[in-house]
Amino acid sequence: LIISNIIIKYYTLLWPLNSTTTEYSLKKYPIHFFTCTRNRADVIYDFKVSFFTMGQLPNFPWNFLERELENDSSSEIILDILKQTCLHPLCCKHPPSVRYRRLFLSRLIKRHEASGKEPLDELYDALGEVLGVEEGTECYKSYLLPCGEAVSLSESTAVISEGTTGLVTWEAALYLAEWALENTHLFTDRTVLELGSGVGLTGIAVCRSCRPSSYVFSDCHLSVLHRLRDNVQLNGLDNQNSPRVSVEHLDWEEVTEKQLREIGAATVIAADVVYDPDIIGCLVKLLSKILRCSANGSPPDVYISSTIRNPDTYSSFRHQLESSGIQHEVMTGPVTHVFFYNRQATIEMIKLYI
Repeated sequence: LIISNIIIKYYTLLWPLNSTTTEYSLKKYPIHFFTCTRNRADVIYDFKVSFFTMGQLPNFPWNFLERELENDSSSEIILDILKQTCLHPLCCKHPPSVRYRRLFLSRLIKRHEASGKEPLDELYDALGEVLGVEEGTECYKSYLLPCGEAVSLSESTAVISEGTTGLVTWEAALYLAEWALENTHLFTDRTVLELGSGVGLTGIAVCRSCRPSSYVFSDCHLSVLHRLRDNVQLNGLDNQNSPRVSVEHLDWEEVTEKQLREIGAATVIAADVVYDPDIIGCLVKLLSKILRCSANGSPPDVYISSTIRNPDTYSSFRHQLESSGIQHEVMTGPVTHVFFYNRQATIEMIKLYI
């Protein structure tokens, strides 16, 4: 026990909880999956969902776990959590970062030891397995869909990597994916074009759950495109006939109306593309081209999901839309919370039309 406490304190000091890597959101989650009315099975599932998305550790339902340990003479709930996280087959195949697993296990061990129960070899064995593993620059995050399948993504362990922020999944992409799951009719049997696909969360979720006829992922950063293609392949989308999937290099300044017509998208989506004042102009010009490239005689449905980090930047975007003759309508957000992410962030979904 003394040795385990030393290990826990060491890693707690080495990796403080205010880390700015993608393992921790920069803001807390005010709306948890966790409530006092949930039963044990629900909370174990919450641990699983949060663990595989590398959610912020302080926001796990630790209080529920402590109450369960107080009221139960066994350590069964600890073993159940371990089986649904570090010992789950998904963790063996697509594990969260080494550092994240170390910190998670350290917290789990600390709660168990505080309960005064007999040590669990399984806990220390799991920690021992990750202590000697070298941390890499990449990790996996897995997002569980309502159907039970997981969208597993290779992501960067740093928010900014290789000169881009496109190697991690952002809140607006998760928001857009949840909205798509509730509005499948806008994607079913349609050609869908996604702008700024990043690591691919939204598109893979749409392909898995919304049955589009074809889906075009796009981005312009070479490192992002490489990771995107890897994630499409990782999730098996390159080995199926439906939907037809492609990953395209799309430069917003150079793309022509002819190229857009060849894609023939009936639905166009984008998440977290309104973040830099310097690119708003070319984004608006691209959106104007898209809205004027009719598919089957009618303009495509265009939806933009944005986390409003800088109100002035977002206001400039909407102003330039209006100056270009593009109207917008604010859409109602998703009702069902499928993914674990920061819901305190201000996220707006708009539909564009001319």
